[in-house]
Amino acid sequence: MDDLDDVYNELIMEHSMNSYNKKNLDNANYCEIGHNPNCGDEITLELKLNNGTIEDMAFSGHGCAISQASTSIMIDTLKGKTISEAKSIIETFIGMIKREITDETELEKLEDAIAFKNVSHMPARVKCALLAWHTLDEMLDKANANGGK
Repeated sequence: MDDLDDVYNELIMEHSMNSYNKKNLDNANYCEIGHNPNCGDEITLELKLNNGTIEDMAFSGHGCAISQASTSIMIDTLKGKTISEAKSIIETFIGMIKREITDETELEKLEDAIAFKNVSHMPARVKCALLAWHTLDEMLDKANANGGK
């Protein structure tokens, strides 16, 4: 394991144990529950949109370190982004986990979420890492249907 893997593992552990994004969000416009029946992970994502931009996000729920950390890092990565920017980053993250996107330049836009790159080699953990990202993708589809509000 190289130094970069160690940094990524520390980042994942830090977010899974001490996430400041794990809270209830006042004034959320959208709330969605994501559930992984394979392992019992369940998260509730709350989203505050303001004129098509992600103003704030938070989560609650329970699950393994990978699902909890992935949710927290996703929030850090996407806060302040427009719906279309967020959808593009979500698509890249899913592509990375499914090993469909490997171009380093493309992956740079994931910021800290690139820490989950090695999860693509752990089939049992793929759904854990993707739970929040799929849940948010559905929420943003609903937001788009409401005109980005």
